[in-house]
Parts: sequence; C-alpha cells; structure tokens
Amino acid sequence: MRGIAFTGTVVLVILGFGHHLWWLAAGALLYLYAEHGRGSPAGPPAPPPPAPGPGAAPDSYRAYRERRDRQARWERRYRRERPHEARRQERGKGG
Repeated sequence: MRGIAFTGTVVLVILGFGHHLWWLAAGALLYLYAEHGRGSPAGPPAPPPPAPGPGAAPDSYRAYRERRDRQARWERRYRRERPHEARRQERGKGG
C-alpha cells in the first residue's frame, strides 16, 4: 500500500507542473494514506488481550476436543453415506 500511495503521489506531482489541481490531488492522496493507511490506527487503540491465566488451557483444550469430535462425526457420516468413495480414498492413502 505504501508503495502505491507514494508512486501515485510522485506521478501526481509530476503532472502538477502543468496543472495545479494535480498538486491538490497528490496532497489529498497523502492525507488519505496518513489517515487510513496501514501505519496509523483508525480509531482508539484496542485494549490488550487478556493475559493467559490458569483457566486458559482447559478452554482451549475443550475447544480442541469439540473440533476433533465434530470432525470425527463428519468423517463417520461420510463413510456411512458414501461407502464406495470412502473405500477408494482409503486405498489411495495406503499406497
């Protein structure tokens, strides 16, 4: 983004030697980049994330187990509903 903004500004400044409105466009581009670009925050700073405490590990492990169990249920359902494709995939894994 920075390269595009500065390249556009240089092009507008070069064009501005003939027409002064291009100078205004270059200034507007730099202003927009300064206000909404990558480097500056758009609003008030976000609060820092909470520090990991003793309760953080069980929640993440619980979420992991739920994802793992959900994936296992989907895989069992897939094998039950599409036995031919499941067998073909199992053969492909083995070789």
